[in-house]
Parts: sequence; C-alpha cells; structure tokens
Amino acid sequence: MKVILTSDVKPHGKKGDLVDVSDGYARNYLFPKKLAIEANAQAMNELKNRESSKKYKEETEIAAAKELAKQLEGVTVRIELSAGSDKKPYGSVTAKEIAEILESEKGIKIDKRKIELDKPIRAFGGFSLDVKLGNGIIGKLNLIVTEKK
Repeated sequence: MKVILTSDVKPHGKKGDLVDVSDGYARNYLFPKKLAIEANAQAMNELKNRESSKKYKEETEIAAAKELAKQLEGVTVRIELSAGSDKKPYGSVTAKEIAEILESEKGIKIDKRKIELDKPIRAFGGFSLDVKLGNGIIGKLNLIVTEKK
C-alpha cells in the first residue's frame, strides 16, 4: 500500500515521503498513530502542490540572493576610526557596524550574521569581505577603514 508519511518514521522515510508499506502495517500502526495518510488522488495532488510551492519559494530566494550579490559587487563601505599617537586605531569594526552603515548609506539591508568576519577589524586599510546570502551564494563587499581627521 502506498502512503504519504506525515511524520518521520525511522526505517521508512521522512515527513512528506511517498513510501510503499504492507497493508497491515499501514492500517494497524501508521494510520492509528497518524504517522501516515493513504496516498489517494487528493493526497497525491496536495503533495505535488506542496513540492511545487517549495521549489518556487527556493527559486525566488535564489533569485533574490543573486540580485543582492550583484548590488554588493560595486559597493564600498567607508568607516572612520580615531587613532592614537602610535597610529593604531581605537576600537574595532564589527559586522554589526558594517550592516548598519550599509543600510543607512546604501539602502542595502543585510543581517550582520551573514557578513563573514572572523574577528573584529582592528587595522586601517582596505578589506574584501564575503557575505553569505543563502543557498550557496556569496557576495563580495569592499571595506575601507580610515583614520578620522
């Protein structure tokens, strides 16, 4: 008997999978515990709709991420830090600061957790940062840290 799993069932598959099980197992175990539903025409149609909806959502997210990566390509963020007498900067530049400046000056909203920064930047100069946009798409962001005049 073909059934659609409504929960993960260890030896057979994950939620939403179409599996073939024995009639007795389906009627006596899966159906009473609401772990599966019978794979009739209506259930199969709902499964196809759910899968196509999921695929469309994923394609939309990929397109949005590619568009954002294209926007980030030519963007340069400038941050000024105060420096001491030894020409070393006071403080550091964090992903949160970079995200805030991107949003306020360039109008590009990016979550601070998506900006790849191993540790806060504590030096003057130019930096190229990776921005993880999801679905394996990575954008490049240029950062210039200068001394405040």
